[in-house]
Amino acid sequence: MQRNRMDTTKVSFTDEQKKALMDAIHDFFHSEYDEDLGIIKQQRIMELFTEELATIIYNKALDDAMTWYKRQQDNLEADFYSLYKEAR
Repeated sequence: MQRNRMDTTKVSFTDEQKKALMDAIHDFFHSEYDEDLGIIKQQRIMELFTEELATIIYNKALDDAMTWYKRQQDNLEADFYSLYKEAR
């Protein structure tokens, strides 16, 4: 089955979301590598995630949702057949 590739150029964030992402990137690099990233480096890292990695993460989330849905559907089918009565 061929999947359509998500157009990540349409990924957009509110100003609050952008600030939260940039802050998270800055905090991560500061705590993990003792490095204070400037705005430009933070933006480049955010671009990496939104342009390159977002599609992979998005598709994985869809696959996980489909797995959950199928499990729920199997449970529903089992519950349905458990309602059957034995004929005499």
